[in-house]
Amino acid sequence: MKPNLWIIVPCYNEEKVLPITCDIFLNKITELENKELISKDSKILFIDDGSKDGTWEIIENLSKKDNHFIGISQSRNRGHQNAVLAGLMEAKEKCDITISIDCDGQDDVNAMEDMIKEYLEGAEIVYGVRSKRKTDTIFKRFTAKSFYRLLKIMGVDVVFNHADYRLVSSKVLKEFENFKEVNIFLRGMFPLVGFKSTSIYYERKERIAGKSKYPLSKMIGLALDGITSLSIRPIRIITTMGMLVALLGVIGIIWVLVTTLTGNSVIGWASTLCIILFVSGVQLISIGVIGEYVGKIYMEVKARPRYIISKKTYENK
Repeated sequence: MKPNLWIIVPCYNEEKVLPITCDIFLNKITELENKELISKDSKILFIDDGSKDGTWEIIENLSKKDNHFIGISQSRNRGHQNAVLAGLMEAKEKCDITISIDCDGQDDVNAMEDMIKEYLEGAEIVYGVRSKRKTDTIFKRFTAKSFYRLLKIMGVDVVFNHADYRLVSSKVLKEFENFKEVNIFLRGMFPLVGFKSTSIYYERKERIAGKSKYPLSKMIGLALDGITSLSIRPIRIITTMGMLVALLGVIGIIWVLVTTLTGNSVIGWASTLCIILFVSGVQLISIGVIGEYVGKIYMEVKARPRYIISKKTYENK
C-alpha cells in the first residue's frame, strides 16, 4: 500500500516566496504520485506562524485552487520550531509519513524521493543533510559549523549539517507526542525517540525570494535553547570551573601565608584586583548559566500550550 504523505511547510511573512515555491511543492507531490511512491490523497500543509503580511490569504487561495493544498494558522507568532511541531501534530493521525521543509525554496525537493525510498526500505526517520555550503558566506559557513560543533561539545545529539528537512513516520510522531516540554529543539529531540534512521545528502540553494528569518541573533538563541533544553553539561562545566577556582584560591592562601611568614609580603592593589575581577567574572557567568536553566524550569512548570491553531482551511471540507 502506498504511503500517504503530508509535506509540512512552516511560513512566516512569506508572501514574496510562497507563490513561487507552492508550484515547486505541487509539482513534486504530483510527480511522486505519478511514480506511485505515495498515495493520491497526499497533502501539502502550510502552517502560518502569525504572519503580518498576506501569507494566510495566499494559503487560503491555494487551498481553493488545488485539493493538495491545505493550511492552518497559529493564533500568533510562536517561532519556527513551534510552527513545525504544530504541523506535525496536526498530521500524525491523518497520514503515514511527513516531510518537513522550509518555504524559502533552499532545500532540494528532489531529495524527497530518496527519503521516501529509504522509508519504504524500513527507515522511520530520514534526515536531510547538506552536503556542501557553497551558497553561504564565509562568516555564515563558520558560524553554522561552530553551531553544530558547540551542540556536540555540550552533549546535544544532533546530525551535523541537518536543520529541519526530514521525513518522519506517523509511528515516530505518535511516540514523539509524549515529549511534553515547552522549550523545543526538534533537530535534537528526534534522535532521542529512537527507531531506525538514516540520512540523505543534498545541495542547498540560495533563497528564492524574501529575507531570511534566521539572522545570527536567532541562530545564537536557537543554540542556547538547544543546549539548555537537552543538556546539563553547562552546569557540570561551571561546577568544574568552581572547583578549579577554589583550588586556585587555596593555592593563593598558601602563597600569602608563606610570603607573610618569611617577611616577603608586599602590599599591592593589582594582584588583589585581578583576583577579585576573575572570581567575580566566574560567579556572574555561573549565575547566568544557572539562570538560563531556572528560566527553562519556570516555563516548563507553567505548561502553557506550545501552539494554538486559530484557523484551518479544511475545517468545513
